[in-house]
Amino acid sequence: MKNHAYPIMPEGFLFFIPFALLACLFAVLSWYVAATLSGLLAVFVIWFFRNPERNIPDEDKGIASPADGRILKIEEGKGMDGFPEGFTKVSIFMSLFNVHVNRVPCSGQVKKISYREGKFFAANLDKASTENESNAVTITTDDSGEIRVVQIAGLVARRIVCWLEEGMRVTRGERFGMIRFGSRLEVFAPRGTRIIVSPGDKVKAGATVIGFLQ
Repeated sequence: MKNHAYPIMPEGFLFFIPFALLACLFAVLSWYVAATLSGLLAVFVIWFFRNPERNIPDEDKGIASPADGRILKIEEGKGMDGFPEGFTKVSIFMSLFNVHVNRVPCSGQVKKISYREGKFFAANLDKASTENESNAVTITTDDSGEIRVVQIAGLVARRIVCWLEEGMRVTRGERFGMIRFGSRLEVFAPRGTRIIVSPGDKVKAGATVIGFLQ
């Protein structure tokens, strides 16, 4: 997979350049309030698309958080393909102020990628999980079954980006995509996975271990 280790994600310049040009134009016209606002938006865009390096923990069977943000819910369920014994779901909310680059939770091979069109409810609402636009990535891990990561668009986020392809080999902590301007990620792990985070905990993509596979 292409290396995406840029300090600022290139997608951000699609937004930065227009704001920066507007700031320059307004400054030339002496429209200083508009120039200041446009300049601040340009700075915000660069900050939003930041892409920091992370220390990836080398934990045996550890599941790395795929996103920066806050743990919303931890739930048990069943009846989903790939999880015959049931699953544990960890939901993570990314606010507008979090790093939005997503990272692979476990090493393995990408088995399936499923994109679904949908609505754009606020990502911290439960119905966002089932009704919003989403992109699900299923990874067959090296020795512990399957892990599924679902990128979910939010009220402001209207663009899900995923750089993976089916059949790819991926490594825990590797960057795999992003969601623009606030969203939600969900991790589905086999039932029996030992989850070590709780609702309300803050996590960092790639750097925080959220649980351990059996």
